[in-house]
Amino acid sequence: MNTLGVKKEYPQLQIPAISKLMEESYYFKNGTCAAPVCNPSRTAFFSGRSPHNTGSYFNGINPWLLSPSLAVTEVMPETFQKNGYITSGGGKIFHVLPNEGREKKMFDNAIFKGNYGPFSDKAHNFGRGRWNVIHPWTGPDTDFTDVMNADRLVEFLSQPHDKPFFAYFGLYRPHSPYTAPKRFYDIYKDVKFTPPPGFKENDLEDVPAWGKQLAGNMDFMQRERMTKEEVWMEFMRAYCANSSFADWNLSRVIDALDKSHYANNTLVILISDNGFHTGVKNHWPKGTLWDASDVIPFLIRLPEKKKMVLPQTVNTIDIYPTLIEYCGLKAPAHSLDGKSMVPLFQNPTTTWARYGMTFYGEGFTGVLGERYRYIQYPDGTEELYDHKPGPYELKNIATDPSLAALKTEMKKSIPSTFAKSLGGKSVGQPEE
Repeated sequence: MNTLGVKKEYPQLQIPAISKLMEESYYFKNGTCAAPVCNPSRTAFFSGRSPHNTGSYFNGINPWLLSPSLAVTEVMPETFQKNGYITSGGGKIFHVLPNEGREKKMFDNAIFKGNYGPFSDKAHNFGRGRWNVIHPWTGPDTDFTDVMNADRLVEFLSQPHDKPFFAYFGLYRPHSPYTAPKRFYDIYKDVKFTPPPGFKENDLEDVPAWGKQLAGNMDFMQRERMTKEEVWMEFMRAYCANSSFADWNLSRVIDALDKSHYANNTLVILISDNGFHTGVKNHWPKGTLWDASDVIPFLIRLPEKKKMVLPQTVNTIDIYPTLIEYCGLKAPAHSLDGKSMVPLFQNPTTTWARYGMTFYGEGFTGVLGERYRYIQYPDGTEELYDHKPGPYELKNIATDPSLAALKTEMKKSIPSTFAKSLGGKSVGQPEE
């Protein structure tokens, strides 16, 4: 899920449950993912280890099997389980299965993973392949994994538990295929859709070759007797409908929590594994080093439900050490690359001398500060954007000589070495 809703940049998008959660949460407006696609992002989140240290950069491989160190790395639910917590999980968790039988051992419940479906038929294709269908679904809600897992978690929260718990709810939506119950499409029946804010037709003119190779993924949008822009607006409708569907599933779980005995002593974290362009930089999906791919909804609701908007550039790898400190857990044996955010809970004005780092291959690095984004590619080409004039990255100012010292400072955060890639889809290929 991208930040169009949490940043209120796209008024057409309706996500009332997330909007309500924001009124009760610390919202990190510069929260970033460790990698801009599902597999490496989730690997980093659960392990607490950065992609540049593990070599897990891409989709299309299983890092838990290919990396001897990841195969034995104690992941987040294992840490909670070892510290006496009940662990419950469901839905999209690791993206790929870890070592055989391991996932079952780290969760106490019978995991229902499900899938991305329901898929549709060619009659609903608005692009190449089964992933690019747009279909207001008229079958039962239980055709969707997210609904079934929300049901399970609501039931879990209604039960008495004599130990603290760690519960992970992995939503598939708003991922393609764009099937969602028809009533969520009906919300947008008479809505006029427009390109997302920040869209600029010639936005790639000042972008290096590697950036252009990462982007430009809009050509798949095809529908007989429709222009490309008309198809694009149908995808915007579909993305919003699927986001509203995800929001509804989330609302059911949050409502169940708030009506339970655990309402006043449970930490709630809402994040996405990556952002999504929806047309910004002439690109529809994810898999780039710009804000659209790398900045995500990042909400943490403390039991006291205090609202705060924070500018610090936190990262998904910071969540593991945060939970260890906040919950008083015994830390795993391996070192964690993230940093605990507990000091920010205690004093939100605390200086956070740390950039948000996103990696998408050896030498592919996005560096986010509270004002600037710097990007460096393996061939040394670079981009720099100033967010003060506006939040959208429309002008690459990397060649401005007056900003040389700033670039030097931001580049200090880029690792001097990168772990060799474990493999997967090469940079520049369209992601599912």
